[in-house]
Amino acid sequence: MLLTLLNNYEEAAAIVLFGIGFTMLLLHRNLIKKLIGMNIMDTGIFLFLASMGYIRGRKAPIITDGVTDVNAYINPVPAGLVLTGIVVSVSVTAVMLSLAIRLYRRYHTLDLDDIYLLSRHQTEDR
Repeated sequence: MLLTLLNNYEEAAAIVLFGIGFTMLLLHRNLIKKLIGMNIMDTGIFLFLASMGYIRGRKAPIITDGVTDVNAYINPVPAGLVLTGIVVSVSVTAVMLSLAIRLYRRYHTLDLDDIYLLSRHQTEDR
């Protein structure tokens, strides 16, 4: 068991990162802390995808020296997925940070329970 874990330390680190991020997402009420947890989860997923796409002894899929054998290169799809995921993650983080700023300006707190209660009071007053 320990030998398997040592041989797959990238996957183990990815699972730990995902678990830390998921725990932060579930247990914290602060919106910024939830956003940080979501980014840690993303990092774990990206690490997992990148580690699954890498095969020891193979090179990047750039044909050099006339070697066209498929078994000489790694699969480029996981790397492309990771790059696309990073772009999407940065975009989602930017939108969530802008929404957090708007919520803070309106309710003067980032605690989601307080925001929920304040928003209910405002709709009841109307």
